[in-house]
Amino acid sequence: MKKSRIFFPILLFFTLAVGVLLGGYLNFPVEKPLASKNNYKNKLYKIIDFIDNEYVDKVNTDSIIDLTVNDILAKLDPHSVYIPPTEQTGVAESMKGDFVGIGVNFYMLNDTVAVIKPIENGPSEKAGIKAGDRILYANSCKLFGRKLPTDSLFSKLKGKEGTAVELTIFRKSENKKYKIKVKRDVVPIKSVDVATMVNATMGYIKINRFAETTYKEFKSGLQTLQKKGAKSVIIDVRENGGGYMEMAAEIADEFLKDKQVIVFLKNRKGRADKTFATEKGSFETGKVFVLIDENSASASEILAGAIQDNDRGIIVGRRSFGKGLVQREMDFEDGSAVRLTIARYYTPSGRSIQKPYQKGNEDYFNEFGKRFENGELYDKDSIKIADTLKFKTLKGKIVYGGGGIVPDLFVPLEGNNGNESTVYIMQQSGIVGRFAFETLDKNRNIFKGMLFEQFLDKMNKTDLYFNAFQHYLSKNGAIVNLTKSKPLVKRYLAAEFAKQLFNEQKFYEIILKEDKMIQAVLKLK
Repeated sequence: MKKSRIFFPILLFFTLAVGVLLGGYLNFPVEKPLASKNNYKNKLYKIIDFIDNEYVDKVNTDSIIDLTVNDILAKLDPHSVYIPPTEQTGVAESMKGDFVGIGVNFYMLNDTVAVIKPIENGPSEKAGIKAGDRILYANSCKLFGRKLPTDSLFSKLKGKEGTAVELTIFRKSENKKYKIKVKRDVVPIKSVDVATMVNATMGYIKINRFAETTYKEFKSGLQTLQKKGAKSVIIDVRENGGGYMEMAAEIADEFLKDKQVIVFLKNRKGRADKTFATEKGSFETGKVFVLIDENSASASEILAGAIQDNDRGIIVGRRSFGKGLVQREMDFEDGSAVRLTIARYYTPSGRSIQKPYQKGNEDYFNEFGKRFENGELYDKDSIKIADTLKFKTLKGKIVYGGGGIVPDLFVPLEGNNGNESTVYIMQQSGIVGRFAFETLDKNRNIFKGMLFEQFLDKMNKTDLYFNAFQHYLSKNGAIVNLTKSKPLVKRYLAAEFAKQLFNEQKFYEIILKEDKMIQAVLKLK
């Protein structure tokens, strides 16, 4: 299998847990400009030098260069982009799969670092940091009341492995300050959220992105599920915007037979570079289901396309994003980088699932709104596809190119009245998690010592938190009546509370029980 680092961009998602921006890339050497006296490439350098040396006012030419690069890339395609140094560090850490730091999930609450939860078995948990603690100082550096930029804040908490930082924390539950020394260590950033059983024979694996560690995490989860008796497996790549192609290919290889095509690339010269499955697959006979939605993109679509075109499993959900371009990344000495589209990828049947982008980036990335308006999220017959771009799977089933992967089994967005889409968007925005934290922060003792079953019983019996959330939204300027969606909202609220009080496993135990796509899969058995 080919091991070059090819990048499939993902949707940017800010995780306060580690303060990381997700992404992926391929590094290759930066080439020096040609020493030609009369070419257009040299013109840019001459203009910048002219401004730098002669302009009447002092100008930050670095910012001019950044603007110029952005303008150039904007004329190419939506996925050829410039990444400034402030973002690139987080992107690199996320795709590497770990970072060195103190290991806490946190929010900035009223200009103060508030710990949602220390990462399990991480440096902060071992040192005694607790959920709800406010971090006031890192050594002698004041962190509260300053509106520190994100990169400055992280620089105070991160450092070299084995080094120590003395944190001054305020523990609200005890109304006391403490000084706690935390030794920085390698903290993993999981790309596989959970691997669990949904019933006696059906396993479930949730992948949030395709990073360097994803295949290893996935393989470990798959082996665990097989030991528990999994004869079928659900792979969930909803909301997964992509990452490294190699990881998606290696995961597909676990399910495909030797020499079956997984994906192939074509550059502007038309050269095809195919990736084939090998003999190593450990799940080549059990049933496979892949869950996708409108935010499943790139590497997620490669995995889904390989399973669908080889007739290996059933794709469940809604039409995927539609991103079939391949990027390579070039790093610069200042820590910035440029991702440039260098090829198109095709599914095994020969499909390009890239959706059109001729109307500009704003139209391209805001297509979710159009899908909602035309009813596609609720009705499969409303899906707009280029029916002239027909292809056939190995067994002759018709599939289509030109705009994402259409699922074999369509599952609409939950509900049909518009409120559900509002709840869906709110869940993705993080406001549900923020509400859960602020509510718990007022009185954590309410849930102290409570078993998970007791917690569920409490959450199910009361509308207290539903009503409080409705008020919280109004207070924050979101005027929406969620009464018609009460069961759905209460489920999301209970799941968020469970994540912060217990762990992510409990979050999924709540969510998956009534997940419409999971239910659709189980009905197929």
